[in-house]
Amino acid sequence: MNPRRHLFALALAAGLLAPLLACAESKPDDLALLRARQLTIPVQSVTAAQLADTYLQERGGGERAHEALDIMAPRGTPVLAVEDGRVAKLFLSKPGGITLYQFDPSGQFAYYYAHLEGYAPGIAEGMSLRKGQLIGYVGSTGNASADGPHLHFAIFRLGPERQWWRGTPINPFGVWRATPPQVAGP
Repeated sequence: MNPRRHLFALALAAGLLAPLLACAESKPDDLALLRARQLTIPVQSVTAAQLADTYLQERGGGERAHEALDIMAPRGTPVLAVEDGRVAKLFLSKPGGITLYQFDPSGQFAYYYAHLEGYAPGIAEGMSLRKGQLIGYVGSTGNASADGPHLHFAIFRLGPERQWWRGTPINPFGVWRATPPQVAGP
């Protein structure tokens, strides 16, 4: 690992960069706007108290941050639409496995559901979704460990092109729970 990357990894591990990264990644009002929408937690029967903030965890050997929330649950647990919207894309990828991209009603945000075991019957690209609607099931497809089924859930602000695969990441943890303040030093 080069020295600059090593310093970044140390600062990230110490929690020194969390406040800066959280603010730099999205518009300041994005989190407030999403909180006001009272999004449904996307895994049935999971409460906000059970969520763990995995957004800044290292991935790819320290090459990048996770930029998503892993919600652990038994294989086959129902996955629900977090709010009304439409299915922008159903996609099979090596890292995400069976995935679904949902756009919110305004076309400002995308919700990404990955490592699904499968889609709910009738789910199709372009269809409208209702908040709380069954869209799939927790699994471990893609690069997820077979021993750790979970939903990889991400939120991002779409750019003007409205590309389902690209946007500015937002930490989903902050939608349901406050991110604890990070304090450096004694």
